[in-house]
Amino acid sequence: MKRKLTTIFCADAQHYSTKMAADEDATLDRLRRYRAIMGQHFERHDGRQINTWGDAVIAEFPSVVEAVRCAVEIQDAITSENRDLPKAQQLWFRVGINLGDVMHDGEDLYGDGVNVASRLEALAEPGGILVSGTVYELSRKQLALGFDFVGDKSVKNIDEPVPSYKVRLDGRNAPNPEDAAKESNAEPAEQSVFTRTATRIEAGLAWLRLQPRSVQISAGLIGVFALLNLLFTGIAAPWFIIPSAPFALYIYRHYKRQRKSELAGDGGR
Repeated sequence: MKRKLTTIFCADAQHYSTKMAADEDATLDRLRRYRAIMGQHFERHDGRQINTWGDAVIAEFPSVVEAVRCAVEIQDAITSENRDLPKAQQLWFRVGINLGDVMHDGEDLYGDGVNVASRLEALAEPGGILVSGTVYELSRKQLALGFDFVGDKSVKNIDEPVPSYKVRLDGRNAPNPEDAAKESNAEPAEQSVFTRTATRIEAGLAWLRLQPRSVQISAGLIGVFALLNLLFTGIAAPWFIIPSAPFALYIYRHYKRQRKSELAGDGGR
């Protein structure tokens, strides 16, 4: 099988089996209607539907940004459809999005990239969208949307937890009431600086956890050299800078290649 880097979109309906048991015809009609809506939006954003089974839908996108934008538009459209229906007939979807390296066999995709998207979908709220750390990093500056970090989520057969972010759909960039209350009680200057620094460190570690082992080892060696520099301040400056330089250059070149690949996948955005 060949491999490729792609953005995986997974969705399924909440309480689908229960609704089918209560009214098969109406539930199936509603599912078909919402799948048609998804298909229209996939086409608009250069997505490709891979597979469907039961109430689930899987699609792939060459662009991370377009995948998130498409998911938001789909949830908005479904919300609009549900608004005029009795509660018993409403069908809400959870969506998970992940950027990952996958195997493709014909039209089908396999691998951890798909598994992570599926796991995020299962953890998302009905009517909500949950994205991985890589999707968050590549889309947060390109879209007028807010994101909330919801923790590192465990994924079956994946060693490292996956940093996960919820897309704010109600009020878009408006923070949650609880978050707003915490921010209003915080110390103005120092805490905001601390929070910004912690967020950047967290994002950097999240990025590093998803990189090849060679990149992780290079970063670890730079950390060792930095520690030696702290322990032997008077003599260690060259022993930090000189041995760290090739590893730092390797990480930088890897990041630039990855970023160039992502931008090419986003159609030059």
